[in-house]
Amino acid sequence: MRVAVISDIHANLHALEHVLEAIDSRPPDVLWCLGDLVGYGPRPNEVTEIVRERADLCLVGNHDLGILGRLDLDEFAPDAAASARWTQTVLLDESRAYLESLSPAAEAEGAELFHASPRDPVWEYVLSPEAAHAALDLTKEPLVLVGHSHVALAIMLAGDGLEGDLAPEGTEADLARGRWLLNPGSVGQPRDGDPRAAWLELDLPAGSARFRRVAYPVERTQAEMRERELPEALAERLAHGV
Repeated sequence: MRVAVISDIHANLHALEHVLEAIDSRPPDVLWCLGDLVGYGPRPNEVTEIVRERADLCLVGNHDLGILGRLDLDEFAPDAAASARWTQTVLLDESRAYLESLSPAAEAEGAELFHASPRDPVWEYVLSPEAAHAALDLTKEPLVLVGHSHVALAIMLAGDGLEGDLAPEGTEADLARGRWLLNPGSVGQPRDGDPRAAWLELDLPAGSARFRRVAYPVERTQAEMRERELPEALAERLAHGV
């Protein structure tokens, strides 16, 4: 089974459209989304509708939960909270209903999926060796998929230690070698220094994973954010992948 994995779209419609165009050039059997469909960006309803139609499995993220009122927005950074409050004013009932139906964790086809981590599916960032080791220790399937950090990662459990690190464009992982933790990176707001939208291609029968990036018109998303008077820092960072 071939799987496309996306995460952290954050209401960035143009990034999502370009990722899906790249995915559709060699259509997978299924599409998995690791959450945070909304927050930060200007097109929450369009993104939610597309994911609802396209994703075979989708998780809910912390920004989704904050906008639904299930997390206190005072726990978010000020710009994130401001964008969440704006999103609450424009989110349609059908978008809200879809987000309400989702969970922050799931299992599928030899993989365990978490928006953030197995230890805390909503909030924990898997960015340190300790957090990666804990994520693999707390799971049993060969493949663990996480999002949330907006940083593409490929980390393998090798004996009692770890191998791997950041996963830039073109990184490949040999899934047959052992148990892996993978983060596809962010579609809508990358934070690894590469502003291109990120996604992950899995070929489970072949035991391979490949990290992909695709350029999209960042300036169009920035213009839409400014039209809606969303925080300028959120628009500016898109051009730099930070």
